[in-house]
Amino acid sequence: MPTTAQIREITAFRDLPEADLQWLAEQGEDIVLQPEEALFYEGGAVDFMYLFFEGELRLRRESAGAGGQTILMSAGDISGLLPYSRLQAAMGTGRAIVKMRLARFHKSIFPEMLRRMPVLNERLVGLMMDRVRETTRVNEQQQKLAALGKLSAGLAHELNNPAGAAKRAAASLLDVRMRVRDAYLRIDCRELTTKQRSFIAKWEDVALARAAKASSIPANSLEQSDREEELLGWMDDRGVLDGYEFTASLVEAGVTFDELEALAEAVGIDALSDVLRRIHLVLLAARLVAEIDQSVSRIAEIVKAVKEYTYMDQAPEQEIDVHDGIESTLTILAFKIRKKSIKVVREFDLGLPKICAHGAELNQVWTNLIANAIEAMAEGGELRLRTWAEHAWILVEVRDNGSGIPKELQPRIFEPFFTTKGVGEGTGLGLDTVQRIVRRHRGEVAVQSVPGDTRFVVQLPKQKQ
Repeated sequence: MPTTAQIREITAFRDLPEADLQWLAEQGEDIVLQPEEALFYEGGAVDFMYLFFEGELRLRRESAGAGGQTILMSAGDISGLLPYSRLQAAMGTGRAIVKMRLARFHKSIFPEMLRRMPVLNERLVGLMMDRVRETTRVNEQQQKLAALGKLSAGLAHELNNPAGAAKRAAASLLDVRMRVRDAYLRIDCRELTTKQRSFIAKWEDVALARAAKASSIPANSLEQSDREEELLGWMDDRGVLDGYEFTASLVEAGVTFDELEALAEAVGIDALSDVLRRIHLVLLAARLVAEIDQSVSRIAEIVKAVKEYTYMDQAPEQEIDVHDGIESTLTILAFKIRKKSIKVVREFDLGLPKICAHGAELNQVWTNLIANAIEAMAEGGELRLRTWAEHAWILVEVRDNGSGIPKELQPRIFEPFFTTKGVGEGTGLGLDTVQRIVRRHRGEVAVQSVPGDTRFVVQLPKQKQ
């Protein structure tokens, strides 16, 4: 049995009459926990109120693996079931961090306790509300970290690809630069007239312009291979050394046989090999520069998407276009989409007005819904994103052709910590977060699901309410 002195150490009971505290102490049961010993287990029935006198307790969702949230409680705290609470099952496992002393009180004493000490009504209800707010805050923080975890691997891959390509192209460019210098020196050593050198320079300019234009048009690999083979035969007939090195770049630049004949006639057969080598190397250098430009542009595009996704440097609430948020989310999740060869179909109403909202929060909504859809689909699935307006609302539909949500589970999918995934694979907070964010924006989210067709529809007000 705890003592009245111990109970007075708890703020909510500190100023209560000694007789009332004596009655309460008689209803309690002393408990001593050793380090790592459990006080209660996740999912177990919650029948007791706990008063902590000494030590620390760690409350953690062990079923969520490394992603499980942790809440610490120490001497002076009250935990477990409180009067008027609808808590039925423990949301986590409570284990002692160090040696603990506490008392527990069965819920059956609550009516008499509140009758004897009515001041506890307000105090314990206030405590319960504080606990709900703290749990919600921790849940939101955990969900943000979970969302970051979903994005980080794919985002790193998205950045690594263009960064790696730019690095390889830059390294190759240094080598090509040395070879270009050597090619220029070889031609400088030849006795070519000013007219011949001018012809070569103009020929190079035309080839570079064509190559830049051709780089934006997908090549037909079979046709290109045939042209390279024909070009190699033309070079062999004219004694061009190592002609196989030049064919690909010249074909990509769209060089014709008539132009090559004109070049050979202008510079002579003896100088043709050196001239073609220089033109090839100039084209190769230009292509490497273009690869670096494309890679850096892709990195800039991803960084821009991340900035728009998080709404960095902007006020928490601003006028936003929901399409921009969805597109930023698709860019961030591009790796997951490509990995499963998901087809994305957009059915956007481009006439939708901007809405006043917390952009970063809404992007959490799109991230959770789209990521869940991707996970639900098999290889080659189809993700359909649709927006439209109805009266004072705009609506966003995220639709997939995955396995669907069993009908009996649909009423529970928005419950905190409820998940259909395996142990350690999901926090059970994604859809709860979606619903809370949408409701904070005075909107609603609904779901319809049958195998092969799952639709989440988010409804948001056009104007701030």
